[in-house]
Formats: sequence, structure tokens, C-alpha cells
Amino acid sequence: MIPEPRHTYNAAFTPARYQEMLADIDQQLPGQLDFRVAETPVFIPASLRDKLIAAGESIVQVIGQPNFKELTEASIPSHQRVPNEDARPEFLTFDFAVCRNANGELEPQLIEMQGFPSLYAFQSWLPGVFARHFPIPDSVTPFIEVSDFDTYQARMRDFILGDQPAENVILLELFPEKQKTRIDFALTNKLWEIEAVCITKIRKRGKQLLYEKDGREIEIKRIYNRIIFDELARYPELNTEFKLTDEVDVKWVGHPNWFFRISKYTLPFLQGLFVPPSYFLHELEEYPADLENYVLKPLFSFAGAGVRLHFTAADLDALTDKQHYLLQRKVNYEPVVQSPDGLVKCEIRLLYIWPEGETHPQLLTGLSRLSRGEMIGVDFNKDKDWVGGTTPLFER
Repeated sequence: MIPEPRHTYNAAFTPARYQEMLADIDQQLPGQLDFRVAETPVFIPASLRDKLIAAGESIVQVIGQPNFKELTEASIPSHQRVPNEDARPEFLTFDFAVCRNANGELEPQLIEMQGFPSLYAFQSWLPGVFARHFPIPDSVTPFIEVSDFDTYQARMRDFILGDQPAENVILLELFPEKQKTRIDFALTNKLWEIEAVCITKIRKRGKQLLYEKDGREIEIKRIYNRIIFDELARYPELNTEFKLTDEVDVKWVGHPNWFFRISKYTLPFLQGLFVPPSYFLHELEEYPADLENYVLKPLFSFAGAGVRLHFTAADLDALTDKQHYLLQRKVNYEPVVQSPDGLVKCEIRLLYIWPEGETHPQLLTGLSRLSRGEMIGVDFNKDKDWVGGTTPLFER
């Protein structure tokens, strides 16, 4: 999207250099990369960067309203409510499609949002890997409200550890060694010395939580939470000493309730230039006349599960649980990333943190996904190249 670095990058690109980059990743973190990294970063011009920042800020203003918790109380299933919720979400991630408006200008359009961590370690590290193998000019940066890689690492380390030694802080997951995002867990440990621990390995004594390391039992003071209830539901026979809903003496870094509060459930409360209209299905007295221009999304799912692009009014009438669905106006992704054989669509995720006691979240970096399919996601991009996860590089 910035012509000069794109032309320079593509002129230098070869499949062999790309394979060398992947081999470099595997050498540093053997066997950890389990998703497709795209062949290129995305070069974001200043005009689009500024619109992304403005779009994110408009959403932050809604989340910061005094009545936001009241608006989103019904988003938390009663059997999945976790005690000791924070006043504010500590993580915010907003996903935007890159589109073109009526004036021919590129603009973001909101697709999804989460009050849940993304790949905060990996996305700060990946730009350096690209820069070792391909020409990346100094005129672009992966960072927004921090100056560089080292500043980012210090900020994240302080944020996640708080005032605790690293061994008293864990990254909580279910079977972390099997997760497709495990490369981020490995980097979280490498950069911030935080162990990824499976919930099945947590021991509970009263309100105290412990895990074992090097033959020692260590008390858990802070949990960097990466586990979601959807994953736990896949294992109904799972027997653990610690349940997420237990009252325990830990500080959550990313409290589980915010996964529900800031989600598809939040979309109908938003409006603005960069937010497509969204409606709770059960609140509609009549359906939009142009249903072909809407997408149907389950409120309580993740990773695109259950999303329907093609449906009729009869299909909606047949739903017995309309309160669990959302209608969102479709957006038209504009293919803007030049590959060797055509243009590719992309999505930009903004990654924020909101440390306790701070009045405003901080926008740190981003994540990008490239797609040639009907939707962004693995299932729509099988056996294709110049697709997958990558890093957005913003014009300085």
C-alpha cells in the first residue's frame, strides 16, 4: 500500500528466501510454528494508519463509558462468570478489514473485537525476522505508541509481571503444547520468563494456586490468561483441581469476563464511519430487506466458528435461539497487497494494553492477515500462497 517499499520488497522476494526465513524461525523456536506466516509484511500508509487509530479510539470511548458494564452484563453466561473482575479490560484487540470508500480512499471497517490477549510476544518479534531476510526501510515501524522493540519488551514485561517475580506469574492455557499459537507462548517465556502452564497441572489449596517447576511447588500470584471457556467445553470429562470460576487469591492479567463483554456482543453498541451496522437478531422487528448484504454471527463463538455468509429470512425464522445471534452488515475487502500474481485482501488487528490505574489504553502494535478466499481464515485459504498471518508496518 506504500508503493516504494512494496516494489523494493517484491523485487527482492524469492520463494527460496521465504523458505530461509521459515527455517530461521524453526531454528530459533524448533517445532513451535503451527500456522502459516505470509510471504510479506503489509506496508500501511500514514493516511490509513491515522484512520485505524481514530477508529480504535472511537471504540475505546464506548468501552470507557461509565455504563459499559451495565450494557454488557448479559454477555457473560451465568455458569461462566469469574469472580474478582477488574474495572477495565487489560487487553483490547480490534480487527479491521481494509476497504475502499466511495471517494476511492482506503479505510478500515470493524469486523471483530476482543477483550482478550492476542499474539503480543510473536507480533513484536516477527518484524525482526522479516528484516533479517528482506529489505525493510527505516521509514516504517511495527510499533505505534512505543518507540522500538526494546521499549515494547520492557513495557509488556512490567505490565504482565506487575510487582511479582517471574516465577510467580504464569500463562494459563489448556494443553499449551498442542495449541496452534504455542510459538507465542514460547516467546512469552523467552522474552518475559513466564511459563505456560496447563490448567490440568494447577494445584489448589483453599484459595491458593500452585504449580510445579524444577521439582518445587510455586505459588501463583498473577495469571496471564490465554484460556477460554469454549476450549474447556470441548473436554467435558476434564477433571481439574482449579476451575476458572473458583474464588482464588490471584490477580488476573486479562480477566476472563472481558472475553465476553468485549466481543461480537459489543458491536451493536458501536456506531461511526468505520463501524458497519450490527443488530441483535432477537431485537429486530423486521429483517433488513437486503439480507444478502449481511453476515450472521453467533454471539458466543470464536475463530469464525458458525459464521454464515449466505442465508435467507426463512433460515433466520427457523432459529430457536435468536438471542444468541448477530446480524452485521458485510464489508467489501479491497485487494490492496500486491503479490507476484495479483492483489490480496488484508485485515489489520490493533493490539492494546490497559494497565490497572491508567486512564487510557495504549496502542502498541498490530497483526495482519492476508487472504485470497471469501473470508479471512485458514479454511478459506488452503493451498494458497501470499496468505496467512503477518505484521503490519506503519509509515512513520
